[in-house]
Amino acid sequence: MKASRFILSLTISILFACLSGGLIAQTFALPPVPVIVGLVGISFIPMPDGVAAMAIQKEIWQNWIAENLFKDNEFLNNAVNADQYVLAGKVVHIPQAGASPGVERNRATIPATVIQRTDVDITYSLDEFTTDPVYIPHADTVELSYDKISSIMADIMGTLREKVAEWMLYHWGPATNILRTSSDNIATHLSGATGNRKKLIPADIKAVQLAMNKQNVPKENRFAILSSDLLNQLTDSLTATQYRDFSAVYDMSKGIVGQLYGFKIMERSTVLSYTNDSTPVKKAVGAAGAAADNDAGLFWHQQAVERALGDILMFENRGDATYYGDIYSALLRMGGRIRRSDEKGIYALVQAAGA
Repeated sequence: MKASRFILSLTISILFACLSGGLIAQTFALPPVPVIVGLVGISFIPMPDGVAAMAIQKEIWQNWIAENLFKDNEFLNNAVNADQYVLAGKVVHIPQAGASPGVERNRATIPATVIQRTDVDITYSLDEFTTDPVYIPHADTVELSYDKISSIMADIMGTLREKVAEWMLYHWGPATNILRTSSDNIATHLSGATGNRKKLIPADIKAVQLAMNKQNVPKENRFAILSSDLLNQLTDSLTATQYRDFSAVYDMSKGIVGQLYGFKIMERSTVLSYTNDSTPVKKAVGAAGAAADNDAGLFWHQQAVERALGDILMFENRGDATYYGDIYSALLRMGGRIRRSDEKGIYALVQAAGA
């Protein structure tokens, strides 16, 4: 029994040494074989009492979470990255210069009026996302033929990825820059909603393009993300020529499913929902559905929104005396915002109520 436990422990140590060696070699452009061999050798060094021999695994998993956080949510890459302004892993602090001094041609009045520039600081807290602790009975770590810890980590990653994306879309959702769909009636597809809504058609995308053009938003690096239902409505409304041009830029490595009127369009199962007030109000993630709720797509310029990633932490209770097994959980801090108070460069295209 002791021999089999030793072999299992040795195998796991070597596997993690290979994984971490590969990551280190790739990060620092080092030859992978010497790095991996070195880490395997280090794994044989006896650890002092009280030092967790598996501590390096937590760092590996934390790096793995960071590297895979945006997978299947590539829209998060199309924003200003404010990671460098994160303080203590929890708060974003961005020093911002005040208004520039004015310039007068052929100044006639001397002395000129002296002004003082007032600088401001932009500060906001990151959201804290924590997974429920997962319990692995001792028997599972010994008897199962697959690596249950890896399986659980994949579940943790999927849960974090989904929740982070949902809340980032909420933070990016505008309060005032809102346009409505305008076509034929179609039954609502939102859970809890009732009645008809106006379909999303190409003319609605063109209206968003016009609105951004009037704001002098740069024409490059414009993006949109639509729910699967809204995207289906859009593609059903495209002519054969429009669909050919739309799909010519298809690039799943970047999450792009098409392009229309200058917007690189991406897809998620859900994006945002808004109330049906005269000025629709965005609904928080997880809020109960209401009969008058409307689906919404998000349109933005890359410089109009911001994201920031803070702490990523793994927690483990190995050999917990009360549970007779191991317990794992994860914590991640991330946040974002619309960068301008006037919401320039970002719009929500919200369904209009149908007859």
